[in-house]
Amino acid sequence: TDRQKAILDFAVKVSTEAFKVGESDFETLKAHGFTEEDAWDIAAISAFFSLSNRLANVTNMRPNAEFYTLGR
Repeated sequence: TDRQKAILDFAVKVSTEAFKVGESDFETLKAHGFTEEDAWDIAAISAFFSLSNRLANVTNMRPNAEFYTLGR
């Protein structure tokens, strides 16, 4: 849906080009029914996911053998 696309577009922008996030991005979310608190939550989750993945990559952190047996 357009609402889901708005979330994903914002999350990707936060993750890849946070310096370009501006008022128009928040207005787009607002137009789809999201509050400022929703925007904060989307941004926080996206930023944390990016941070944790970058740290895992830079330290070459990989799942242990047990991870692969968890039926995911």
